[in-house]
Amino acid sequence: MPESSEALEDGPLPPRRTLTVVRTSLVLLAAVGIAVAYRAGVFAELSNPAELARDIATMGVAGYVVFVVAFALLQPFGAPGTVFVIAAPLIWPWKTAFALSMTGTMAASVIGFSFARFVARDWVSARIPANLRKYDEALARNAFRTVFFLRMVLWMPQALHAFLGISKVRFSTHFWGSLLGYAPPLFLMSYMGSEMFDLNGGIRPGAWPVLGAMLAVSVVLVLGLRWHQRRTGAKASAG
Repeated sequence: MPESSEALEDGPLPPRRTLTVVRTSLVLLAAVGIAVAYRAGVFAELSNPAELARDIATMGVAGYVVFVVAFALLQPFGAPGTVFVIAAPLIWPWKTAFALSMTGTMAASVIGFSFARFVARDWVSARIPANLRKYDEALARNAFRTVFFLRMVLWMPQALHAFLGISKVRFSTHFWGSLLGYAPPLFLMSYMGSEMFDLNGGIRPGAWPVLGAMLAVSVVLVLGLRWHQRRTGAKASAG
């Protein structure tokens, strides 16, 4: 899905008062969420997907809200998102697990992206790993495809939220590229998660072929995209 360089251009900056409100709201939201999660013992359970699954399962429908809110507020600030993704199919049928994992992952990505862009841009910029900086040029050439590729292969590390937040990628490009990039791996994790992981979050012996196939597909996609980028660059140079 090609994109022009307009996707990377900064639009008019919001009024300073609006930025202040956004920054304050994000900080307060994160602080309240982390404080509530700490008091509820969520941090202690993040190391054990099975324990997290059992506790959320006892909440019924309210567990949907708790799962998504905890995922959205904790993952951008250090909690491992894979714990939530592994726990989901241990609690619910795969369709529900997929919907909630996608919702939580997207919410966490939007919060992480917005925090880097509006709240702590300078602080975040100084801490972006060099292995992500190399994608600056790819973002300039085709923002949507690069966001899609990074999300599908790397998923949701906090550093990637931050890197995309400080880039000039538009919010809409980030949102839709992330949504489509997350869909394949989260679908597989939701559909086969209960078969790949036991109640303690450990990998079942029979899961290794599936994980190997997922890795192989990822490698093929990476090589294919790199080949396509080189070919596109060669044609542009020749033209």
